[in-house]
Amino acid sequence: MKQGLRIAIVFVAVMLGSPLVASAAEQWHYDLEQELMSPYCPGRTLTDCTSPQATELRRWIAGEEAKGRSREDVEKQLFLEFGEVILQAPKAQGFGLAAYVIPAVGVTLGAALVVIFLRRQQRTGAPAPLAMAPDPDLDRLIDEELRRG
Repeated sequence: MKQGLRIAIVFVAVMLGSPLVASAAEQWHYDLEQELMSPYCPGRTLTDCTSPQATELRRWIAGEEAKGRSREDVEKQLFLEFGEVILQAPKAQGFGLAAYVIPAVGVTLGAALVVIFLRRQQRTGAPAPLAMAPDPDLDRLIDEELRRG
């Protein structure tokens, strides 16, 4: 009897919770608005942009979601309309791949140059100080100055 009651409680909890889970999963427009850069406010996400055009675009995205369009379809349409301006980071393909490869290559080459420089410095060591030959005239002048002072 207790096992049947537990199953019934779990069943009711799942049935009551499933619309909440489904509605949260279906509301992808909030996430999308935070991930896209605004084409109207440079350097701001669509959520942070206060322009009327951005507000209209957010409404359009929410409306498309309400119509049942998938997030991927809406993203594709926005990308076709606005281009890479709406991306927070360039795509890692084609020319956008350079944004990821060039810094990595630069850091690697810089590290290699530092290692080569340090190894050469270690091999050669510090240069020996220059030895001066004794100068009797200079010694005499120094002694005279010391006697005066």
